[in-house]
Parts: sequence; C-alpha cells; structure tokens
Amino acid sequence: MGIPEVDPTAGSPMLKVGARLLRPRPVRYLVRHIVPRIDPPLLRVSRGRVSTAMVTPELLLTSVGAKTGEQRVTPLTYFTDNGRVIVVASNYGGRRHPAWYHNVRKQPRVTLTAGGYQGTFVGEEVTGAERDRLWELAKNWIPSYADYEKLTQGRTIPILAFTETTE
Repeated sequence: MGIPEVDPTAGSPMLKVGARLLRPRPVRYLVRHIVPRIDPPLLRVSRGRVSTAMVTPELLLTSVGAKTGEQRVTPLTYFTDNGRVIVVASNYGGRRHPAWYHNVRKQPRVTLTAGGYQGTFVGEEVTGAERDRLWELAKNWIPSYADYEKLTQGRTIPILAFTETTE
C-alpha cells in the first residue's frame, strides 16, 4: 500500500484559494502555532484522512528531537516524486529552519504516517539541480511557497526526500 501518492502537477483550485487565505500574518501565526497542536490527534483518530489543512495532503512525521532525544510528532504537507515522499522545510517563511528539519538531519530514520499507512523512512536533504526541480514543482503546486521564499530574508528553504526502508 504505502504512503498515498500525491501528484504536485495535478493542480487544484482549492490550493490556490488556500494560498490566498494564508497570506495575512494573523492566519500564518494561527497555522504555525495552533494547527500543529490540533493536527496530530486529528490525523491519528482519522487514520490520516482528516486534518485542519483540508486542501493539502498531510502526513505525520515522527522524529527524534535533535537536542532532547525525545520523540516529536509534526504534521506536514507532502507530495510524492519517483517513489519518494517530498517535504518542504518552509517554516511558513520564517528566518530559521523548522525544528523538525534539524531532527531529521541528526536522526534521518523517521516514521511517516498518512492515509492509514505508517512506515519507516530515511530522510535526506535534496540539493543542486534536483532541489531546484522539486522547488519549482512545490511552488507551482502550492503558491504560498513562493510567498514564503520572499519572507525568509535570504534563507534557502530546504527540501527533504524520504525513502521507505525495510530495516
């Protein structure tokens, strides 16, 4: 079965509406600080089928805290590409990389849960031309990413690719 496939080239009018709704600063604050507390239990109870995002596919990333060593669960938007799960570390346009990014860089073995499926994956940052290709896909798919790029004040937004492992 695996993580449900998400084609970023399929497009959706709802994504364009969602991108416009996320532009105001108070909405970005809500999404950045409140939604991450609501989504994990909501996604667990619904077996990955319902989240506050509604217009974007969500997964739960379970990683080990880079500083604390404690298990952390983070809801993230994703798409798939060539058998990999792709996640953008936009941090809603923040000046710093999100905490989950540092967790994955330190401990790349994670659990991903989406659409009723849960598996063990290994994450790695994508660089160079491949990163540029995925970044263009992401911006065309979710226009908010282009807005976030402007807000970062020069921070390059990382893209991580997760590959399922059987080990």
